[in-house]
Amino acid sequence: MDETIKRKILEVLDRQRIMTVATVRPDGWPQATTVGYVNEGLNLYFLCGLDSQKARNLAQDDRVSLTINDDPADVMQITGVSMAGHARQIEDLAEAARILALLPLKYPDSPPPPFPMPTADEVRIFRVTPSLVSVLDYSKGFGHTDLVTV
Repeated sequence: MDETIKRKILEVLDRQRIMTVATVRPDGWPQATTVGYVNEGLNLYFLCGLDSQKARNLAQDDRVSLTINDDPADVMQITGVSMAGHARQIEDLAEAARILALLPLKYPDSPPPPFPMPTADEVRIFRVTPSLVSVLDYSKGFGHTDLVTV
């Protein structure tokens, strides 16, 4: 992967905090959901309820598509990424706890939640490993994308 493109991808991942992740429902329809995330390099982590529709979908098919983007006032300044990859549940409770500890760092200006943060055994945490990344950068032209294989 070109180092310039990789830096652009990491800049978007590090700057943003919300993504839309699409999973495959048992009936074949895609299901898109907005979630918070943290990243370590190109690997993304998100959590969901133990018996959520996302968790059930991913238990059947680990393929995901996701988007992360900003919302600038000038449409020609839109940047973002879309990814195709695989989401696998983090089984190791120590690793899951480590990922949970990263979440408050992604949201330093957020007030404390009105309820205790869930523990690693109360949620499912998924690691998304990207296979394809499309880097969107309208400053290079309307709808300009660079497609990268990871």
